[in-house]
Amino acid sequence: MDWNELGLKMGLEIHQQLNTTSKLFCLCATEFVDEKFDDEIKRNLRPTQSELGQIDRAALQESLRKMRFNYEAHDYHTCLVETDDEPPHNLNKEALDLSMTIATLLNMEMVDEFHTMRKQVIDGSNTGGFQRTGLVATDGYLETPHGKVTIENLCLEEDASKRIVLDSKISKNKSIDDSKEDITDDTNVNINNYTHFRLDRLGIPLVEITTDPSIHHPEQVKEVAHAIGQVLRSTNVKRGLGTIRQDLNVSITKGARCEIKGVQNLDLMPKIVEREVQRQLKLIEIKEELEKRDAKVLDEIHHLNPIFENSSSKIISAAETVKGVVLKGFAGLIGEKVQKGRRFGTEIASYAIKRGVSGIFHTDELPAYGITSEEVEAMKKYLNTGSNDAIIIVAHDEDITISALEEVIKRAKMAFEGVIEETRKSLDDGNTEYMRPLPTSSRMYLETDIPLFKIEKKSIDKIKNNLPELPDVKKERMIKEYNLSEDLANQLVRRLKADDFEVIISKISSYTDSSINSSIDSTTVASVLAYDLKEIKREGHDLTNVTNHKLINIFKLLADSKISKDAISKLIIEISKDTDSNPEIIAKNKNLLVLDESSVQTIIEEIVNKNSSMVEERKMGAMGPLMGMVMKELKGKADGKIVNKILKEEIETLI
Repeated sequence: MDWNELGLKMGLEIHQQLNTTSKLFCLCATEFVDEKFDDEIKRNLRPTQSELGQIDRAALQESLRKMRFNYEAHDYHTCLVETDDEPPHNLNKEALDLSMTIATLLNMEMVDEFHTMRKQVIDGSNTGGFQRTGLVATDGYLETPHGKVTIENLCLEEDASKRIVLDSKISKNKSIDDSKEDITDDTNVNINNYTHFRLDRLGIPLVEITTDPSIHHPEQVKEVAHAIGQVLRSTNVKRGLGTIRQDLNVSITKGARCEIKGVQNLDLMPKIVEREVQRQLKLIEIKEELEKRDAKVLDEIHHLNPIFENSSSKIISAAETVKGVVLKGFAGLIGEKVQKGRRFGTEIASYAIKRGVSGIFHTDELPAYGITSEEVEAMKKYLNTGSNDAIIIVAHDEDITISALEEVIKRAKMAFEGVIEETRKSLDDGNTEYMRPLPTSSRMYLETDIPLFKIEKKSIDKIKNNLPELPDVKKERMIKEYNLSEDLANQLVRRLKADDFEVIISKISSYTDSSINSSIDSTTVASVLAYDLKEIKREGHDLTNVTNHKLINIFKLLADSKISKDAISKLIIEISKDTDSNPEIIAKNKNLLVLDESSVQTIIEEIVNKNSSMVEERKMGAMGPLMGMVMKELKGKADGKIVNKILKEEIETLI
């Protein structure tokens, strides 16, 4: 595709949790909890008018679902601020400073005053029906291989509650995958039309970083996301699943801006953009074809029960009622593919599903699903439709069926506009699916319970003078300064072990009183931090007790040749089990101290002599099998280089 010719424009929104000690407007802790909740509250939410008397269309659409909300609270992580039963406390200065640090790294201009606003959200994710947010900085930029991209705004705001699913098969509730939580709006509905949330995440400080629509190539959006991610990782932000969420805004000429929420995989971004462009192009084609056909959507909803009275379709036979609408001139277009595996009918169905049905039937795909050709012909005859007309059917309870078909009529009429401004959710295959209309400015209004916060020049100067080192810069420095491989340096930076590495290296260097001992070099320390600790944790060991101080003592034992490299992982595992553990005492008690060279020599001589026939037959080819036997016997109590040297000498004496 020629992206310039298509007029492709994209913007990126990144939402990143900050790793502060308390929430944005109270002193509650910011950790997540899985244990049983202490309290439970229930709420109904409804849209309110803006200061200009307008109601946000996204909030209005959400209110039509008539959902009720249940919130689980834990005492240590929730107070009356989260339940919206008392005014917010003072703004978290730590969070503001951290957001200003990120803004400075993005070359942004700080605002003079931080004003807290309310952003109306009534999907249940906020107990009060709004999210608190405030503008911190504007007008920044990032350089990418495809050109400069403007960072439009950086806002500091509260994160939302976490949706959960009630599971009757287990004793406690399960959290929805945090990476998708923000975009899962139907799967978490439980009995009595309740949606369930947990309040531990509500109020955690979050930065929202927004670019302008100056991204014009699918690969560039990935570059921008990576660059912003590099900046974020250099600061004190939370890490792990669900702590960062990315949204894309995509439009083309003759199309419309669509916000795609929940894009987690950076490598998938170009594909998502390409699929969205394909969808918009197809919707434009459908619009033009409808105009040629002089198509029309009829508002009447028809009762079709008599036609399907004896239907073998399981869905229809189980439904209270079957109803349908006629779309004049739509035949063949509802079945048009808009994305791989998705058709225009899927677009229409996404609207109907919001009213409680599982899907729709349409004549472009019938007969099928137990509906016979005779039933289709009888329906067409009853509704007096022509060969160019389409019929959409819904089967469910009376009220739900009517409500769903009203959405079908609404979405079908939108087809005459081509592409509609929507909020959509990303799917794992690169496609997107309708969520709700795009919100408008009507959802923003001033928070009157929080005074403005002046941002002083001395605060900005202090932040500028204490900026962290960016990950790519740190990686290159570590390669040069410590002679690490690129992969090892990258792993240290990615796993946030680079600072620990430098502390340990500094202590070990001063301990050896000159250059690092030949038995312990920077690569050894880096490998333990980057790989060994990860593997030990993966095996299920809790590394809370394995502090930098204890790691330093382990490396001192290695520097003094008291343990071998092979014993390090075993020693770390033993230390992890004991809060008051002393590495040298544990090494002695667990028989991990190295043997002296004469003892190693004796063990190797015995093994070689027992296998002399193998040596005579294979010569130096016996080195591998014998090394395995020796290492098994030594159990990490000798340095590998020394073992290799002695074993080689013993073999050579026999050949």
